[in-house]
This record gives sequence, structure tokens and C-alpha cells, in this order.
Amino acid sequence: MIIVHHLEKSRSQRIVWLLEELGVPYEIEHYKRDPNTMLAPESLRRVHPLGKSPVITDGDTVVAESGAIIEYLVEKHGGGRLKPAVDDPNWLNYQYWLHYAEGSLMPLMVMKLIFSRVPKAPMPFFAKPIAKKISGGMVGGFVQPRIEEQLRLVESHLASHTWFAGEALTAADVQMSFPLQAAGARANLDALPHIRDFIQRVEARPAYQRGIERTGPLELLG
Repeated sequence: MIIVHHLEKSRSQRIVWLLEELGVPYEIEHYKRDPNTMLAPESLRRVHPLGKSPVITDGDTVVAESGAIIEYLVEKHGGGRLKPAVDDPNWLNYQYWLHYAEGSLMPLMVMKLIFSRVPKAPMPFFAKPIAKKISGGMVGGFVQPRIEEQLRLVESHLASHTWFAGEALTAADVQMSFPLQAAGARANLDALPHIRDFIQRVEARPAYQRGIERTGPLELLG
């Protein structure tokens, strides 16, 4: 039996959605974050040494990292579903977006989250203006322009594709769902209508809704 080790406010929700799309039986082990540090509990380290989520166990097999989990599930349990064949013209798009999500877009979004927390961290009162200026400068001068550049790329692609690898849902869409939902929760998507429509298509899928019933509503660290 596959077990999804689901940490609240994490990227593991999309793994549950993928399993629902595949119709593969699974169970969920829920974990709460430490309310002070927002880190995962020590019990998650007993599953994987880094104590991060998502991570799954499939019998004695432990798989961590979103991309590796998604590829493992599609290859081992997909039966040819949710991925184009290698000779399909959409295969390269599938590969690109499957790895782009965590390789290009999410690191920038995590950087923005970290820098936004710097001014709120405990420090001497006289240091706060300096910390605020440095973190604000990094976000405004580097991080946010890079995020906007990345989102324009995504928007341009979705302008001519229903899903990231063509007209059919693939695991690349599952991988891309979280960063785009995070972007949509923190920004007005009126200027990015194709991303907005993609999120709506994802959230309207019966398998996605079944996953939400199992995990609870999508929550983001803020």
C-alpha cells in the first residue's frame, strides 16, 4: 500500500491528486508543523532523513522529492497514463515542465517567502529598518522581477496549450499546479488569464476535489 506522508501547508497535496487521477489505492499519514519554527516534526525524519514533505512509502520503498515521486508513480503505477510517449511531439514539453516547476519557478517563490519573513524575525529594534531595507531590496530588485518573467513564460505557453503537454492532462500539470496556485494566492492574475484558467481547470477536476476531501483545503505558508 502506498502511504503519502502529508505535511500541512506543503507540496504533498498534488501527490494525493495524482494518485486520485491514477485510481491507485493509498493512505495518508498526516503531520503538523511546529507552530514556532514551522518545520516538520521529528517523526517525519523517521521516514526520510531530511524530514521534508512530500515523501511516499510504497512497501519498503521510500521516495522523496516531488518530481521523483511523480515520475515513480506514473512509471510504476500509471500503466501508460498521464505521460506522452517518447515519440509524441508533446514529450519534450512534458519533460520540460515536469522539471521546470521545482527547478526554476519554486526556488524564486521560496526566496520571496524567506525574504518577506526577515523583517518579522526577532532582532534588536535598531536592526529592523536595515533588515527591512535589505530584504525589500532583494525582493523588489531581483526576486520579484524574476518571478514575473517566469510567469510571463508560463502564460505565453498556456495561451496555446490547454495543458502543459498538449490537449490532455499529464503529470507535468500535476507538478506545475502547486507553484501556480501559490502565485495565484499571492497575486492578482487578471493580467495572466491563461494561468488563472489553468488553475480553475485543475481545481474543477473530480480527482482533484477527491484529493482535497482527503487532505483538506490547500494551505500555503505565508
